[in-house]
Amino acid sequence: MKVLHLDTNHPLLIKQLTNLGFQNDEDYTSSKPEIEAKIAQYDGLIIRSRFSIDKSFLDAAKNLKFIGRVGAGLENIDCSYAESKNIYLISAPEGNRNAVGEHSLAMLLSLFNKLNKANQEVREGKWLREDNRGIELDGKTIGLIGYGNMGKAFAKKLSGFDVTVLCYDIKDNVGDKHAIQVSLAELQNKADVLSLHTPQTSLTLNMVNNGFIHAFKKSFWVINTARGKSIVTEDLVTALKTGKILGAGLDVLEYEKASFEDMFTSTMPEPFQYLIQAENVILTPHVAGWTIESKEKLAETIVDKIKAKFC
Repeated sequence: MKVLHLDTNHPLLIKQLTNLGFQNDEDYTSSKPEIEAKIAQYDGLIIRSRFSIDKSFLDAAKNLKFIGRVGAGLENIDCSYAESKNIYLISAPEGNRNAVGEHSLAMLLSLFNKLNKANQEVREGKWLREDNRGIELDGKTIGLIGYGNMGKAFAKKLSGFDVTVLCYDIKDNVGDKHAIQVSLAELQNKADVLSLHTPQTSLTLNMVNNGFIHAFKKSFWVINTARGKSIVTEDLVTALKTGKILGAGLDVLEYEKASFEDMFTSTMPEPFQYLIQAENVILTPHVAGWTIESKEKLAETIVDKIKAKFC
């Protein structure tokens, strides 16, 4: 079987597929039309998020048997159309769930202890101890929306704290020893912290809007290591200004390109201008699952799933 790799990944991916008897070709620079013109030669495709795999691309991929995405989600692929063509879709949330769990916890603790603000002030020669008095995580209620690989990993990290962890998911019976499954209304009634761990779907697009935010009984903190377009940034900023949202840790942004490799290239949107100035906001460039260890785990997971299906 011939496999085309469109993005660079950990070298073990190509090495192990070669050992399994696959022919591996690499093309990290050609345009989408150029790839589409030759994709019929290939049985497999390995991508991260370089471009979307849409209907026209899939129609050209006449011999494609699988697509492996070296990441957690498949939103850049027309999944239903691919499956109608009997193309096996592979993602690897198991590979970076631990990294996402750790990053979520790091963001939350950094916000609670004002580490971003304090670090900058000390570098500027300011020594403001009272102004940087933090709050403790113990005693808080953490609400997770989405309780799959990522949500479970974060809940496991939280198990070392004296906290209550609630989870809401569209699937039934996903709660476990680390989180109690509740309705969305109960989560909004009790949570001090909201953390998103959902894929990008029609249900989650613009989910955290003004109405959603004000359905929370208490003022609360927000962590988003999932997908940027789940939060309406303008409504988030309004809530930060009023104090309804106490602070936010955002690894993903509404303004990211679909490839996740860059943000906007034109004028900086006004809500983002507020975020980059806010002391109670921490921003990272979609790297929650982007560790040295997860790079290898993601590649290994893809290989294991291909091997299980085709070898």
